[in-house]
Amino acid sequence: MSRFLPLVVLTAALAGCTTAPGGAAPSLSLAGTHWTVTAIDGQPAAAPDRARLGFEDARLSANVGCNGMGGGYRIEGGRIVAGPLMATRMFCEGPVWQQEQAVNALLAGAPEVEQHGDVLRLRSGGHSLEARRLP
Repeated sequence: MSRFLPLVVLTAALAGCTTAPGGAAPSLSLAGTHWTVTAIDGQPAAAPDRARLGFEDARLSANVGCNGMGGGYRIEGGRIVAGPLMATRMFCEGPVWQQEQAVNALLAGAPEVEQHGDVLRLRSGGHSLEARRLP
């Protein structure tokens, strides 16, 4: 048994140095983070004081100024896979409504997710969202 111990220790040490298949980066965890939405499709948030995105365990919530939406999510292959999402149905119009439709389409499209420090970016299907982490 003692002659196999160095081999076991070496194998365990090397296992800690491996990467995921294909050299993928370690998985991103957004659980417990809250963000203020700063831009949607390259335009400033129409209701910056109410535009929020939050992640709690396996649930996300979003509001860009009118209706709230939320549901389950997971991160898979650098994308957020969300749904089914539910939303309130208040009457909205103008830029807030347009941005809400864009965020609905974005989240439904399994957006690519990137986090660099306190900045979060989501992109999918011609839509994009940028947010800053809330303290």
